[in-house]
Amino acid sequence: MTESHYRQLDLKDVELSAELRLPANPSALVVFVHGSGSGRTSPRNQYVAESLASRGLASLLFDLLTEPEQRLDNLTRELRFDIALLARRLVEVIDWVGRDVKLHSLRIGLFGASTGAAAALLAAALRPEVVHAVVSRGGRTDLAGAALSQVRAPTLQIVGAQDPVVLELNDQSSHALRCEQQLEIVAGATHLFEEPGALEEVARLAGDWFEKHLHGPD
Repeated sequence: MTESHYRQLDLKDVELSAELRLPANPSALVVFVHGSGSGRTSPRNQYVAESLASRGLASLLFDLLTEPEQRLDNLTRELRFDIALLARRLVEVIDWVGRDVKLHSLRIGLFGASTGAAAALLAAALRPEVVHAVVSRGGRTDLAGAALSQVRAPTLQIVGAQDPVVLELNDQSSHALRCEQQLEIVAGATHLFEEPGALEEVARLAGDWFEKHLHGPD
């Protein structure tokens, strides 16, 4: 049985809304980093989180932006590409997990989508001792820039075969990464993996990757 807990994350300068999913006796925790113009209620991330819960993996889905920031971003679209800001928020959340009495003992993985994938990789580079695996779904991993070569966590990039621009960018990122890494292409899928069976394949690939790298010592 999986329990969902809704809470506010009190960080240094902001308070962010979050949803924590806890299966019985979780084996690890996956922190979700949503993409452009999205939030913790992203139906695709919710689906993957539910799939991970069936494997005993807890998940934390949170809003990277406050409500006023989200309203601004809806108009200007600028904050969703502020990777430094998004990564800073994510690092604060990772540090919050480390202080939480229920979660601090769980190994952490990151699941990033779109621009959130770049923030996930930058955070992994900034917290190499804490982040043990990264998965990107249709991610703009290229936006992590020079941080790609500093990532130590095993990284899986999942991209749709019918998403040529992101596929090319992910391929470039795979050459910049110096960690254990893999690029998985989902046949017939476009950027949002809306085709029948596409999101199920994303969840399967992500679950396999996290189970491999979050269970036990490296």
